[in-house]
Amino acid sequence: MHFEALTTDLYELTMAASYFEHGLNGQATFSLFIRAYPPHRNFFVAAGLADLVEYLESFQFTSSDLDYLHSTKLFKDDFLDYLRTVRFTGRLMALPEGTIFFADEPILEIDGSLLEAQLLESVVINIINLQTMIATKAARVVQAAGGRRVVDFSLRRTQGIEAGLKVARSCYLAGYAGSSNVLAGKLYGVPVVGTMAHSYVAAYEREIEAYRAFVQSFPANAVLLIDTYDTVEGAHKAVKVGREMKERGQRLRGVRLDSGDLVTLSHEVRRVLDEGGFQEALIFASGGFDEYKVSEVLKAGAAIDSFGVGTKVGVSADAPYLDISYKLVMIEGRPVMKLSKGKKTLVGPKQIHRLSDSGGRFHEDILSLREEDVAGGEPLLRRIMDQGLRAAPVEALTDIRDRFQAQLKRLPRNMNDLEASVRYPVRLSEGLSSLQERVEQRIEERELGES
Repeated sequence: MHFEALTTDLYELTMAASYFEHGLNGQATFSLFIRAYPPHRNFFVAAGLADLVEYLESFQFTSSDLDYLHSTKLFKDDFLDYLRTVRFTGRLMALPEGTIFFADEPILEIDGSLLEAQLLESVVINIINLQTMIATKAARVVQAAGGRRVVDFSLRRTQGIEAGLKVARSCYLAGYAGSSNVLAGKLYGVPVVGTMAHSYVAAYEREIEAYRAFVQSFPANAVLLIDTYDTVEGAHKAVKVGREMKERGQRLRGVRLDSGDLVTLSHEVRRVLDEGGFQEALIFASGGFDEYKVSEVLKAGAAIDSFGVGTKVGVSADAPYLDISYKLVMIEGRPVMKLSKGKKTLVGPKQIHRLSDSGGRFHEDILSLREEDVAGGEPLLRRIMDQGLRAAPVEALTDIRDRFQAQLKRLPRNMNDLEASVRYPVRLSEGLSSLQERVEQRIEERELGES
């Protein structure tokens, strides 16, 4: 994934220029976290780290970038000369992708010079926000499907081509079986899926001719779209074509429904398939699905084996953004915080320690100072980069996917409800709580008493 260094907000550059002019460029730590849960969310799924590491490795301002900044007449030549030399030389601590985490917990922390770390803010938020948002939404669909196969159909309606790629990757990371996005298959190894649209059926004089033509071209991928005209009649035609395939030693894999009363139709289609001798043929459904609709049709008893999920997950329709922030928490050894009402931040470099119960389920998270000992907890933030270089190997997407699926099974059982707001316990360690109180008191004495 390629980002230009100018993929940033102007105030990152104006702050950096002022820091530079006044000689303020000590070692700093910035922390990225999500303040609050969107409606009905009980957890988040970390995603986007691979793209961020790639960006940090290549971060630099080109001559063309500097020429443009010079043309704005906002920046002095010595600052632009400095930008010519800037690279990421710091440390990145982060949750591995696929890790389940909770509000206020650091997704990542960047240690580095103040200017370097400040200039990275906009891209850090952009990359992690989108992919974590989509992975979290997709995880809910996986929960709702209860082990049934789910695939991504969102490309045509995502907010841009690049977003479509990241949606496909994030959905696969969160447990989807594949995607219709062919480029995601090439770039990430996501299994690609798809057969036909209604236009294919309509292009033939008769519906059954379309079916016969398709299975002749793709006998190993014989899933027929049967609702162009009449769904039940389409099912009968699929059975007829399936019998013709049997005579050739081939197999009808299934049928797809894309409209109508999917609960009733799925049962009628299942009856037609079973009576026709195709008990193993799958019923695949698409059309406006998200976790709520998947849950609704399954609770109503729909005979659906697999789901194609598109727009509502591809844009995270019910929660299209995360309240995600990247805040300075330490500068030159001095812990700092924001005190604004509703936006208070946690000071200092941190670590997350996860405690599990005797059955292996997650029980509680403790937020601590980074070097603080917490008995019995598993530290979650890992050193990903050091001195600007990778300190951890690139992870295979399949390994990330396995991590998420293993963690999903370890969530407390009461967190599987898609609509209840269940808050997983996250508390501050003694060391972090004490430092938080001291810094808050110091700020109040120094800043709030001056007027």
